[in-house]
Parts: sequence; C-alpha cells; structure tokens
Amino acid sequence: MKILFLGGGNMASALIGGMVKQGIPAGDIDVIDPVAEARAKLSATFAVNCHASAETAPASPDVLVLAVKPQQMKDAVAPLAGKLGNALVISIAAGLGMDSLARWLGGHRNIVRCMPNTPALIGAGITGLCALPEVSDEGRATADRVLRAVGTTVWIDDEAKIDGITAISGSGPAYVFLFIEALQQAAAELGFTPEQGRQLAIETVQGAAALAAQSDEPAAVLRERVTSKGGTTAAALQVMAETGVKNGIVAGCHAAAARGAELGKLLGAD
Repeated sequence: MKILFLGGGNMASALIGGMVKQGIPAGDIDVIDPVAEARAKLSATFAVNCHASAETAPASPDVLVLAVKPQQMKDAVAPLAGKLGNALVISIAAGLGMDSLARWLGGHRNIVRCMPNTPALIGAGITGLCALPEVSDEGRATADRVLRAVGTTVWIDDEAKIDGITAISGSGPAYVFLFIEALQQAAAELGFTPEQGRQLAIETVQGAAALAAQSDEPAAVLRERVTSKGGTTAAALQVMAETGVKNGIVAGCHAAAARGAELGKLLGAD
C-alpha cells in the first residue's frame, strides 16, 4: 500500500510514526512538504520519502492523506486534481467538507473525512470518521487502519455530526487542560508547590478517566459515589453548580459545534 501525505506537520508525523510501528514499510510512505526543515526531520526520524512538491512525488498512490491547514487546502491539492485514479483520500483538515474537497480534486469522491485530536501525538487519540457513499468497505477499513495507528476510532454516517465530534473530542483536550489548570491553581492557593499541584491534578484526572473507562456505570453514578451528603465533595459541587461549571461546559461544546459549521461554510466556499 503506497501512502502519500500532503503536509508533514505534527499530526502527519504522529500518523506516520504509528503506521511504521504497525509494520507499514517506511519506503511505502511519501510526504510532500514545501518546508525543508520538516522534510529533513521526517526523513531522519522515520526514513520516509520526502518531496518539496507534487512534481517529484508518486503520481498514483493508493492512499492520499490531506494534512495541510484548511486555509491552504484548495491551492495545495490543485496539482493533484484529476490525477488520483482510484486513490483513497483521507482528510484530517478541520472544517473542510467532503463535497468541497471533491470539487477541488476534480470530482474525485473516494474520500473519508476525519477529526483526530491532539492526544494522537502520543498514540492516545480518538478520531471521528465519515465517508462519502462512493467509498467501499475496503476503503473504510483502510482509513480505519490509518487512524487507529494513533488511537481509537468512531464512525458516523452523517457528515454534519463531524462538527459535534470536533466540539467533543477535537476541542475536548483543551477543556480537560483547563480543568487541570484550575486544579493546579487551587492547589497553589492551598499551599502546595507547583510540582505537587501538577502531580495531584494530572494523576487525579488520569485515574478518574481510567476508572470511568473500566466501569459500566454512568459517569453520574460514579460522581454520586464520591459525593457524601454534607461532605467536602458535596460542598465543592454545590459551588460549581452555582457558578455554572457544568452548564458552561455543555454550552461551550454547542458553541464549538456551531463555529465548526460556520468555518466549514467559509472554508469550502469557492
């Protein structure tokens, strides 16, 4: 399977590293990136084939991964339009709809759109995927294999829900980092050193997430089990409810989804 990456940034690097670990030969992976430093780093780290432009890259890959910034996509794919044959196109560009990509690629519709998140950089990501009807079961399986190189996957049938994926898991790490930041601030105000606060905050989040992942109980039930009536947790949760913490998170997710839809329209405009 010959794989061509258009763009060699952090997420592309994570995917390449994951695929190499899965046993895909580095010699079967090519990367197009105009930045010499990025090419040198990828070549030195993974021994993949790097190119400054599409002119020297393979003309007909089995898989094309679009990993450039959404604002640059239209111009970046122009040299490839009408030249992809039956290649499976996997887009990890946030906000760009598959119909827009198909137009820019000269009517090519063998496209899977993906929304990974930054924990993919350490192999702990989760990616939402959606495919155009023209994508075969084999194509879907190939896309799944590529994205599973950096974590787990969730397939959806309605592309409009990609904005929801973006709001929950794509942007979600930022919400968790904010919570960790708040715990560390509270720890400092309660007299702990920065190192102690960091350890207490991060390991609490890691442990709670691991417990939730291993439990069949809803998160609400797990929360109730920690919350004794009239106790310390109840006091904290009451203040958080009064200041709108939970509602703020939910409202924030809706705002992120709405912004994703808005950006999709702007980015996909011809």
